[in-house]
Amino acid sequence: MPEEKLAFKGVFWKIYQWEQEMFDGSVKTFERAVRPSYVGVIAEADGRILYCKQEQPGSAPFLAVFGGGVDEGDEPLQTAKRELLEESGYASDDWTLLSTNRMLAKRMDFTVYIYLARGCKKVAQQNLDAGEKIEILSASIDEFVDLIGRPEWREKTITDMFYGALDPTKVEGFKDLIKNNKG
Repeated sequence: MPEEKLAFKGVFWKIYQWEQEMFDGSVKTFERAVRPSYVGVIAEADGRILYCKQEQPGSAPFLAVFGGGVDEGDEPLQTAKRELLEESGYASDDWTLLSTNRMLAKRMDFTVYIYLARGCKKVAQQNLDAGEKIEILSASIDEFVDLIGRPEWREKTITDMFYGALDPTKVEGFKDLIKNNKG
């Protein structure tokens, strides 16, 4: 790929541009939008999955796992632990990285990390950002898997983990991971 140049740096996005020679010899400018990586945490406590109903300014309420953007200089696991604690007040000593997906759709570039936190314990009160309203909910494993297909479910990466290939063994493997593998 030809050399990219930073054309714009916003609060959240960085836009890179480069000149690309076309097959007919003409030159065209291309762009790539880069945003911080994101972590999502599937939290297990006492055999139930913790998730949230969340509301942010300018959007309708939605269902999701706990998570957020990876700050510059932070590691994804560090962010996952911080986001779980801030958004739920829960913590865990048993973490498994379930998936890493680099998103390169329509010249947008970011990575999504999905973690499983087993044996979560309530250790603090929620410490929410000014733009967050988060209600902590819980579900059995089967109820959680059913939530994933609902329209108000926002975590597309998790949906794709289970249903993207329409492979029922992925759902059963997740259930086994929660039930049998305690670290």
